Amino acid sequence: MAKDKTVKPDETAPEAQDETLPRDGEEAVEAVEDAGNDVKADFDALEASLAEANCKVDEYLNLAQRVQADFENYRRRNQNVRGEAFEDGAKSIILLLLPVLDNMERAMKAAKESEDKALKEGMEMVSRQLYDVFDKRGVKPIHRLGEKFDPNLEHAILTGTQEDGEVGTVCEVLQKGYRMGDTVLRHAMVKVVPET
Repeated sequence: MAKDKTVKPDETAPEAQDETLPRDGEEAVEAVEDAGNDVKADFDALEASLAEANCKVDEYLNLAQRVQADFENYRRRNQNVRGEAFEDGAKSIILLLLPVLDNMERAMKAAKESEDKALKEGMEMVSRQLYDVFDKRGVKPIHRLGEKFDPNLEHAILTGTQEDGEVGTVCEVLQKGYRMGDTVLRHAMVKVVPET
């Protein structure tokens, strides 16, 4: 039979003691207080870190909102500039076409006096198309015959006589003026009845 080998502690050796455990009650209270202080310090550090993070969140949110507002303002300004540039380009082209329209009107007068029916019809079609294009862009002739002279719309280049009409009125239009919306593209050249 085998002998049971049980190891018995040496009674003469001092007992092994866990160094992490306090030896008496006072030390236990101090250890608990130290642990509580450590937890409180950790809690305070976490609370400070959270407050700092919240400040940064607010700062970044404000920054993002400012950047978004700046971008919206930039987009709106850019859109306005594009619209203005388009309108300026349209006005430039129309100003180039106004002499063509003037010559078209002269040709129409000559075609009406002509015997050639095909010429008359062709001139009328081209003239009608040109007027339609101008109308789509909002270009309107300035009709001021018989009305009081307005230097914002007309240039007086000749003076008429008292028999031509009322004093200070336009008695003859020598060259049509045109406007696009509220903008005068070309002032009308007119003959005005002078004041005596």
